[in-house]
Parts: sequence; C-alpha cells; structure tokens
Amino acid sequence: MFFRLKGSGGRAYVQIVESKRVDGAVRQSVIATLGRVDDLATSGALASLLASGAKFTDQVLLLRALDEDTEGQLSAGAKRIGGPLVFGRVWQRLGIDAVLEDLLKERAFEFAVERAVFAATLHRLFVSGSDRDCASWMADYDIPGTDGLDLHHFYRAMAWLGEEVAKAAEGELAPRCVKDEIEERLFARRRDLFSDLSVVFMDTTSLSFYGEGGETLGERGYSKDYRPDLNQMILALVVDGAGWPICTEMWPGNTADVTTLLPVVDRLRGRFRIGRVCVVADRGMISASTIAGLEERKLEYILGARERTDTVVKTVVLADERPFVPLLIERQRGETQLFVKEVTVAGIRYIVCRNEAEAEKDRADRQAIVAGLEAQLKKGDKTLIGNSAYRRFLRKSKKAEGQPAFEIDPGKLAEEARFDGIFVLRTNARITPLQAVLRYRDLLQVEEQFLRAKAVMRTRPIFHSSDAAIRGHVFCSFLALLMRAELDELYNDGVLEWAALLRELDRLQQVRLRHREVDWLVRTDATPAVSDLFRRVRIALPPRARQAKPPDPEPAPKPALKRRGRPRRSATPPRISPKITSGQ
Repeated sequence: MFFRLKGSGGRAYVQIVESKRVDGAVRQSVIATLGRVDDLATSGALASLLASGAKFTDQVLLLRALDEDTEGQLSAGAKRIGGPLVFGRVWQRLGIDAVLEDLLKERAFEFAVERAVFAATLHRLFVSGSDRDCASWMADYDIPGTDGLDLHHFYRAMAWLGEEVAKAAEGELAPRCVKDEIEERLFARRRDLFSDLSVVFMDTTSLSFYGEGGETLGERGYSKDYRPDLNQMILALVVDGAGWPICTEMWPGNTADVTTLLPVVDRLRGRFRIGRVCVVADRGMISASTIAGLEERKLEYILGARERTDTVVKTVVLADERPFVPLLIERQRGETQLFVKEVTVAGIRYIVCRNEAEAEKDRADRQAIVAGLEAQLKKGDKTLIGNSAYRRFLRKSKKAEGQPAFEIDPGKLAEEARFDGIFVLRTNARITPLQAVLRYRDLLQVEEQFLRAKAVMRTRPIFHSSDAAIRGHVFCSFLALLMRAELDELYNDGVLEWAALLRELDRLQQVRLRHREVDWLVRTDATPAVSDLFRRVRIALPPRARQAKPPDPEPAPKPALKRRGRPRRSATPPRISPKITSGQ
C-alpha cells in the first residue's frame, strides 16, 4: 500500500492505494480517500495519522533516529559491514574456506584458524600492514566468526600457513609448505578440461624486514624498494596466460633473479602437472646458463634479448639489412603498427621488431633530454654526471681551461637512435614471427597486472621472527590478490576503480540499537557503486533495519568425573604450563 495524489477539478486529494496481482497483471484499488491536500496540511490531520501509524512500525522510528543523528552519536558505535560481506562471498566463491577447513580437519587448534586467515586477508585488501595492526583494525569491522580472536591467534595461524611439509629437494630453492598445498587445491577447483598452463609468467619483487627476517629468508641483496640497509626476501608471483594468480615462491634475499626461472619451471611441472611448456620471459630473468638449461630440458621459449649489451644482437642481428615486414596488431585502444624481420645467427633464431609509435616517443624523449643538457651546460656541468639520463650522452670536452669539462657526444646520440622503437626476441619455438610477438606482448600486458599486484603484495612491515610465520604472512597477501582478481573478472565489462570501491564499501556501516527491549541492526544507505557490487557477487544487501539475532546460549558445563576412593592431595599447588604462542 502507498499514498497517492489524485487530481480532480484543479484540486489534489490524498488516497491510500493498494496494488494486487490479478491474472498476471498488477491492479490498483483505492482503499480510502483522506481528503484535500491543503485541508489536511492546514489541520495537521495527515501528520497525526502518520505519527500514529509509526508507533506500530519500529523500523521507521529506528531509521528516522539514524537519519536525524546529526551529532554522530549513533554512528560512533557503528561497524563496517561492506568489506566482510562482499569479500566473504568472494572467499566462498573461490572455495578458500572449504580448502582451509579440509586441511585443518586433522589439526587440533582451539580457535577458528580459517576465520583468522580471512581477517588477515581482508586486512591486506583494505590497509595492509602487520598482524599486530590487524588485531586492532578488525574491531571496527563486523567479521562473522572472529569473536574471541586475539593477537597470538594470528601469529599461530600465520605459522601454520608457512609450516614446512617436506624439505627442499635437490635443485629446489624452497621447502614444500602448507601454503603450497592450498595453492594446488585452489588451482584444482578452477581447473577444467580447457584449463591450460602451457604458458606462465613470473615476476619478482623484494620485501624488506625491520627485524632479522627469520632463520633463512632474511638476507642482504639487490633491493628493489631501495632499502639495501635492511635484510630482505625475494617474492615471486606466477600467473597464467590470462593473468590469473597461480602460486607464489619465496626465497632468501640474496637470490638472483636469473637463477630462479629454471627451478620455478621444474617445480610448476611437478605441482600442477603441466605438459607442454613455453617459457616467456623478459631480459632481466635470462642468463646464458638459463638458456642452456631450457635447451637441456627441451623447453620452448620466447625471450627478450639485450639489444645494447648483447654483442651478437648489437653487431650482427641489428646490422642485418633485409627489409622489415609490416604487421598490424589489434589492441583495445586502436591498432599498433609493427615491422618485423627474422634473422638467424649460428642456428639461433632472432625476431627483430620495430614499433613506430614507440620509436617516435623515444625520439621525442631523447630530444627533450638533449635540450635539458644544453641548458644545464650553460649553467655548469658539475651536477650532470650524477644524472644517469644525462651522463650517457656526454663526453669529456677538449675545450680550453675554464670551459665546461663535458659536452654532448653526437656519436652517442646517433648510436642511441638505432634502438628507437626496437626490441629483439630470441626463440626456439616453431611459431611464426607474429605469434611470437603476440605472446611476448601478453607478457608486457601481464607486467601491468604485476604492478597492481605488487601494491597488494607489499605487505610491510613484517616483524615475524620465524620463516614459517613470514611465509604465512605474505601468503595472506596472495589470497587477497586472488580475491581482487575475482572481482576484476566480474567487472570485465567496465573499469574497476579499486581504491574508490574500497572507500565506498567502508562507508556501508551498521549500528546496533535497543528499542522496546529488543536489539535492532540498522544500516546506512548503500551507494549505487556498492549496490552494483553486491549484485555482481550475487549477495543481497541487508535490510535497512532488522532485529538482531539473540546470542547463542553458552553450552552447559560438563559434569566433573567423580574419582573413586579418597582424593589424592598434594602439598604444593599444581604447576600450570605456560601458553605457547608463535611470536613475531
């Protein structure tokens, strides 16, 4: 039923109308006509009627109280519900809860480990940080099943995720852990007859520690986050050809990237039963020994070559005078014009590619650098050597004393122009140049996904003191990345503004109110973006106001067993064993 204004003779009348479905069609019938709008407003009769009816509708009074809460007294005790509801549903869609519960069946933990892992993963999505921060952060969120979780529960849950199942075999860089079993089971849930892992992509990053970094993980090495003063670990993320996260690998911080590719490929073939493998990698992951290992294993590969430092590529491949063949590659935004040619040197197959759009960009960037160089040389050249962009175009000047010690080298400018828009591929796969370029382009697109992934995987600070707890802490970031990838798939018809969406979810809150001896849950309004997200994950928004479920009754204590005979007495009180927790 609803109120309706009915116009008649230039006047408006208030009616109470009821809608009914009759024979598949909606019919409306007038229950009562209350009178003219102006008369009702003057006499206050309509206001009295609404106030009288509101006494029998607790939800209306509660919503009105929430809407009129201008001083924020009610919202001060509100709990955020958007994130737990949405990502709780995604957690179930991916089957993470079922996998964890199955692995925990034979373990006698006295707390909800799966709930602790979910809370830690949710924390990685919204703010990231340490588990100590997570234990206090979740107090603002209504996360089902997390009542009673304390800081030491998170420590123990992280240690279980990274617990060693088997020692590292010969040639492997890391032992087999519980997290590996979880990754394999999650992959098996998604695998079908059309799943194909013949092509995988891997990228690495470094995570620094403010402590020692465990027993073996914390080592000094090349720091990609510019903290060489700290111990670090190397984290590798492996995704399939579609950009879906498959697994993670974690190594000590002094592990070189060029030594990791072959062990990862060998391990992937065993863990996920990969048949035909085509390794696609950028120049930073490749060394001569890596290529020899790929050849020895008879694996196909498409590798990016070092155009400026590889002598064969620089002096022979790029010097080949045969003409380029034009290729037109479709992209989401317009089309890309490429020119390719194939060059074989000593039985090694190279594919030289030239991107005209990139060549124009490289030329413009170099001209801007030269213009900046000329302006700086007029002011003085002492600060130029410290700038890597400027230094490569300079040479020592032969001018008289008192003149600048450096000048622009035209030869270096001409040498650099040879590489405008050029990239070279080395491959042993029996594919056409176009297929090789398209596969390598997939790598470039996946690298953009890696940039987004690293924002989630940079889970600092890490204070744990054991390798197992560190691995579990970082693995929660991998689970967070899985849930983000699931939402990206749901938004394949549009652009997902990740940061904005998280803010929208945080604004969806719920307040517990007590009215007429009954507890009520009243939520705030959902924005259109949040409503659309709930629809995509197929979960209903909670009602604006509903009665809270009464708490579950505490189980009755079990009767103590009666001891036969006289009770045994002790002169000293019983010794209480200390509670063992996993520290950070």
